[in-house]
Amino acid sequence: MDPLLQVENLNVGFPTQTGDVLAVRDVTFSIPESGTLGLVGESGSGKSVTALSIMRLLPPQARIAGSVRFGGQEILSLSDNSMRSIRGARISMIFQEPMTALNPVMRVGDQVAEAVLAHHHLSKALAWQRAIETLHDVAIPEPETRARDYPHQLSGGQRQRVMIAMALVNHPQLLIADEPTTALDVTIQAQILELLRSLREKYRLAMLFISHDLGVVSKVADQVAVMYAGEIVEMGSAQAIFRSPAHVYTRGLIGAIPTLKTARTQPLAVVEKQVRPEAVLALREVAPGHWARIS
Repeated sequence: MDPLLQVENLNVGFPTQTGDVLAVRDVTFSIPESGTLGLVGESGSGKSVTALSIMRLLPPQARIAGSVRFGGQEILSLSDNSMRSIRGARISMIFQEPMTALNPVMRVGDQVAEAVLAHHHLSKALAWQRAIETLHDVAIPEPETRARDYPHQLSGGQRQRVMIAMALVNHPQLLIADEPTTALDVTIQAQILELLRSLREKYRLAMLFISHDLGVVSKVADQVAVMYAGEIVEMGSAQAIFRSPAHVYTRGLIGAIPTLKTARTQPLAVVEKQVRPEAVLALREVAPGHWARIS
């Protein structure tokens, strides 16, 4: 069976005074229906640019090459109108910072309902009711009341739940979650992760989960791709990546995670070795489907 999302040799460059700068280089991965891929890497590694390329939300000056197929259809070559019918309906995205992604002068219920009206010929009353139901699905307390609030009147966790509601209100097939728990405290973070897990099962969602936090990714992903300097340097099952990391960068990321035992007695590990852009695939197999680039 073909994967739901197939990204092949994706390259994204941006023009500068000294020539094009490649932010994403030869990125290839796939996500099956109902599967979850965790895309891991530090800030600036190209994770969000990859996600925005899939959503066709990069600025006009961005230069994109490669292939992105969704449901067997090449979406990089679609017209803007055709892409609008997919974006928000069949592919949705949770953006990094709710306070900047939400409109500060619109009630949150109207913002969720707006996503419904953009893709369905429904009355405003029915769209509002669907928004209330979705806010209930994402565990917003008293959704009828909260729907009439503005973003600044909600807590950080509630704003993130509103963002999830906006992404899921049209029951998409693929959800792209870009650092959905970064700005939240540990308790709320755990609640959001559990919410995403339950919603994934309820709606049979495929998910691209983007994070710099390996601990978070280990809780939600079936497959993990490690990204550095615009390239995917290692990919495999979550179990294989965390048990037998093959690339020096992956080992460095895992080694940099503080534990209760080491946090107070040892300095954080530092990744000193850098990835060569011309790195090639390693020959040794750590596990079936698991590969890493030679560092």
